[in-house]
Amino acid sequence: MLKIIFGNCENAIYNTSVYFKNTYQDEWITNGLSVEMIRDVDKSVVVGPHMIESPVLGAITPKELSGGVKTLILISKEKSKIFNASTCGDNCAKWLLKIGEMNDVIVNLRHIMDFGKGEFEIEVLNNHQIVRNMKELVDVAGAMI
Repeated sequence: MLKIIFGNCENAIYNTSVYFKNTYQDEWITNGLSVEMIRDVDKSVVVGPHMIESPVLGAITPKELSGGVKTLILISKEKSKIFNASTCGDNCAKWLLKIGEMNDVIVNLRHIMDFGKGEFEIEVLNNHQIVRNMKELVDVAGAMI
């Protein structure tokens, strides 16, 4: 399940780009989930662990991926850590939900992310409340941010 801590979070890793740059492993990039996230969020194609084809930048390394994709990859691979998901845009929300369906993960948010019009299940750890749609999320998170 996706679990969110809104606002200050003492244990969160805020500079996800620096953390990614110094910890990512080649197999993280060529993993099926990572390939899908990179294709969807950055509109780029993974050629290999050290080369990604970007329609905007041309051939890039994983270090040049967007902050959102780097954060998503970290959340999916470093499950024991809490990452600042506010580095992600709303185009990453569906991926956060998908990662949360596969494993229990905790992220920190400093804003209310748009998880769309559908139903979902997120636990807000500030008050341990389960929310199932954006109205409930806005009501709960709005009081915390």
